[in-house]
Amino acid sequence: MTPEDAHTLVVEAVRIPSLSGQEAAVAAFLTGWMAAHGFTAHVDEAGNAVGERGRGPLTVALLGHMDTVPGDIPVHVDDQGVLHGRGSVDAKGPLCAFMAAVAALPDAALDAARFVVIGATEEEAPSSRGARHVMQTLQPDMVLIGEPSGWEGLTLGYKGRLVARITVERGNFHTAGEGQSAADDLTEAWFRVRAWAARTADGSGIFDAVQATIQDLQATNDGVTQRATGTVGLRLPPRISPQEAEDTVRDLLQDLPDAHVTFTGHESAVRSPKDNALTRAMRVAIRAQGGTPVFKVKTGTSDMNVVSELWPVPTLAYGPGDSALDHTPEERLDLAEYDRAVVILTAALTRLATTGHP
Repeated sequence: MTPEDAHTLVVEAVRIPSLSGQEAAVAAFLTGWMAAHGFTAHVDEAGNAVGERGRGPLTVALLGHMDTVPGDIPVHVDDQGVLHGRGSVDAKGPLCAFMAAVAALPDAALDAARFVVIGATEEEAPSSRGARHVMQTLQPDMVLIGEPSGWEGLTLGYKGRLVARITVERGNFHTAGEGQSAADDLTEAWFRVRAWAARTADGSGIFDAVQATIQDLQATNDGVTQRATGTVGLRLPPRISPQEAEDTVRDLLQDLPDAHVTFTGHESAVRSPKDNALTRAMRVAIRAQGGTPVFKVKTGTSDMNVVSELWPVPTLAYGPGDSALDHTPEERLDLAEYDRAVVILTAALTRLATTGHP
């Protein structure tokens, strides 16, 4: 393994379009790369790119994702060594850093542990198909989630999620008459949900409060029936489960008889402990590169939310890149930071293999 090998891996992976549900081409590329670099590699039933190295009793899962959101960003490396392209940060950069690090592990680490790298499908979709499949087939002792945290950052948790689809229908009436339109009632429903979210703030920070946002709104009138629909996204703190949030929203809207609500995206918040063998190994490796480890929690969601229920083991998210660039037209990854993350991961995984306990 050389930095040039690692650069070729991430640049070529970013060049291959891989919208959620359309990951076959990039999965073939990634498994081919892993097979050529000492992995036993295959594409599983969910379309995941899976590679394994090592034969020891400790199992470390490195779960990244290879799908992206839409957005055509011309892929190139500029004069400053920055890779531009959709997926460079979220999250092919972190996934490729996992692959390059495991490819570089010494024999001592491979004798002591088994490392399983997964490029999951459909993380950017509500299905989380890849993660839901692999969590049923693997029981690791430690888990790294491939998401951008910055090379010094260690992400311990993500907020939960619930999506509410509100629909209001009623017969049409003249606007000069009395009564409220379907759009009026939909707006009232949104005001109530937003006010409840604001009341959950207790001064401890945004991670511990509900965030409510409108994802789409639409109102139509065919002269007979008024119809208004809206989608509200809720980001949930650890103390509020998706079911509790659903029950609350139903209670808030119960006296709006024409309002009907359905829910999707039930994902519970997750927050892992700060001090365990995994976090210690990562902190030592970051400091060895001159960095100061920074613990983070994120207001979004990731596959950490999905797998935490069946994988109750030391878990954190790590990867090069600035998460503020996720899904934006400016998505880009500094390859020098990527290189540093590969070095940190290689050192941390080597330390884990020699000091961790199944």
